[in-house]
Amino acid sequence: MTSSEPTVFVVDDDPALQQSVHALLASAGIHAESFSSAGEFLATFDPERRGCIVLDLLLGEENGLDLLENLRTRPQHPPIIVLTAHGTVPISVRAMRGGAIDFMEKPVRPPALVSRIREAFDVDGRQRDALAQRSLLEKRARRLSAREREVASLLMTGKRSKDIATQLGLSVRTVEGYRARLLQKMQADSAPHLVTMLVSSGVKLGVTLDG
Repeated sequence: MTSSEPTVFVVDDDPALQQSVHALLASAGIHAESFSSAGEFLATFDPERRGCIVLDLLLGEENGLDLLENLRTRPQHPPIIVLTAHGTVPISVRAMRGGAIDFMEKPVRPPALVSRIREAFDVDGRQRDALAQRSLLEKRARRLSAREREVASLLMTGKRSKDIATQLGLSVRTVEGYRARLLQKMQADSAPHLVTMLVSSGVKLGVTLDG
């Protein structure tokens, strides 16, 4: 396994299930690591590692939902597939609200589990790409002046340069200058491109405008 290959983190206190899942995933060319408790998993948890978590809800005296909710408070973690032999509607709802991408009842058909794990790898990749894009845009946004942030905020409301000039008490030419520098710093091709980047990434400019 290379550092770029995703890993399935199996959190289950049943050694037999751990072995069967490892054998199944090995036959599919997927690397897996097992943990018998939430504490054991969290002791080595590294949010930078790609992959997904396969989590049993019953971990001895522990509740797997507690681990799921612990991970939900963190900025980044792999997608979670919940497994249980005692599924109920309230538990499944709590698991999904807690951030699980799927809730599967045991015994799980091997092809279905492998397929869902591969889908979870794709989800993980998209989430990491989005997080990296947001981090990059936030870094660029920190280079903006206060006025450039105001212009960007008004562009996001759909205002044109003339409208922005009126609201800020500036000339249209001055606004166009701020707009050009704004696009350059944010590496956007156009105002619509800039707005799309900011909205899709959720980057906040920290500007409060009157009117």
